[in-house]
Amino acid sequence: MAAALEPSGWWQLWRRRLSARDGSRMLLLLLLLGSGQGPRQVRAGQTFEYLKREHSLSKPYQGVGTSSSSLWNLMGNAMVMTQYIRLTPDMQSKQGALWNRVVRIFLPPVWLTQKPCFLRDWELQVHFKIHGQGKKNLHGDGLAIWYTKDRMQPGPVFGNMDKFVGLGVFVDTYPNEEKQQERVFPYISAMVNNGSLSYDHERDGRPTELGGCTAIVRNLHYDTFLVIRYVKRHLTIMMDIDGKHEWRDCIEVPGVRLPRGYYFGTSSITGDLSDNHDVISLKLFELTVERTPEEEKLHRDVFLPSVDNMKLPEMTAPLPPLSGLALFLIVFFSLVFSVFAIVIGLILYNKWQDQSRKRFY
Repeated sequence: MAAALEPSGWWQLWRRRLSARDGSRMLLLLLLLGSGQGPRQVRAGQTFEYLKREHSLSKPYQGVGTSSSSLWNLMGNAMVMTQYIRLTPDMQSKQGALWNRVVRIFLPPVWLTQKPCFLRDWELQVHFKIHGQGKKNLHGDGLAIWYTKDRMQPGPVFGNMDKFVGLGVFVDTYPNEEKQQERVFPYISAMVNNGSLSYDHERDGRPTELGGCTAIVRNLHYDTFLVIRYVKRHLTIMMDIDGKHEWRDCIEVPGVRLPRGYYFGTSSITGDLSDNHDVISLKLFELTVERTPEEEKLHRDVFLPSVDNMKLPEMTAPLPPLSGLALFLIVFFSLVFSVFAIVIGLILYNKWQDQSRKRFY
């Protein structure tokens, strides 16, 4: 039976199987598994490992489409262009999205199931562009970057479903709150949801946001970037929107607990106001981080997203899947109980019939 491995296990498996002399096969493996660049230092104690191509997007966008081998799926009005993927055009009442997906790739002698992202520590770099004909405060609505349990679910939150489960990072270009004074838009904010919260459009998401910052990103003549970094339950969002090729801090939140096995995506929506919302690239990196034994216990996998020191409405965590033996025992004892109940019922019914006949005679 074909083996199915998580993406994080591919490299370890094939590194043992391939020798250094097998250069051509190693090159093919690197291209398929996304090990497109070597490590490079970012901070003390942290290094980039390899670019995870199965969860990344770049020109010429060959992995985008509807075929069974596509790594990314389009939704709504999103379309593939030569230099970018346009989520929405500068037209009213449009919405579009782009989502990473699950595919299976055959690397002899096994089939590898490419699942959602199972990395513990990661960094997503987003190269995007927002532009249009609208003047000040006459454009909208913005775009969102997602790391969520569900994918391809259209809805009102920048083109995605409300009450999502996971992380949403919003580049909001239009202030809906009329008495907005202390904030300058466009504005970047983040939200963690366990499926119980609604995004408040009238207040620009303020009741549920983790933090935010102003980001003047419209109609710029140079590249604009956003980076989302998740390391040791620490969420950091930075931006490079000044054309200086330097990251600038925007949001930093400790104690963010995100499950593994979620999907990356990006979406956008327009209403009465509009803009072109373009995604040029999404690049996911796995970060290598050393953990002490105490940190290993602290950083165990979670089933529902949460934030320390932030009260989210209670949701029931899903039960872990049953093993084959447990499932067999449940079915077996259920059948035994059913047969026992039927036998007892028949005995009681026969006794009742005997008593009825005696009373009749």
